[in-house]
Amino acid sequence: MARKRTHGAKPAGQRQLRIGEELRHVLAYIFERETFRDPALANVRLTVTEVRPSPDLRHARVYIVPLGGGDTAPILEGLQRVKPFLRREVASRVTMRFIPDLIFAADTTFDESERIARLLHKPEVARDLGDDYGPPDQSPESTSDES
Repeated sequence: MARKRTHGAKPAGQRQLRIGEELRHVLAYIFERETFRDPALANVRLTVTEVRPSPDLRHARVYIVPLGGGDTAPILEGLQRVKPFLRREVASRVTMRFIPDLIFAADTTFDESERIARLLHKPEVARDLGDDYGPPDQSPESTSDES
């Protein structure tokens, strides 16, 4: 009997998470130690925030953030150019049947969290939150007189 497929993304399995974390550590080590000849990557420090392997482990999306911020488009292009070198380096450090194809992407979670923090600090939002919830140290129970 065939299983019915549910719509939506299936959560990553334990093996995917373990391999993603191992690839993240290896790539972070390579970015820390290696000097790249590509001009877009010269004197650029990168942080690997996450690696998400596909369920079949043939592809891995690598999320990067340049330290100090900046435009990620030329960095992503440079990483595409040095991808064969990176795959060879990963293959020499990780024991896997297949080394996944690396797909580089900019991690925008830090930008998104900064945008949300700015929104929450706007006066009109703070006013609305204060009216609904009141100050955190004064709950309705503590304001009643029980003398």
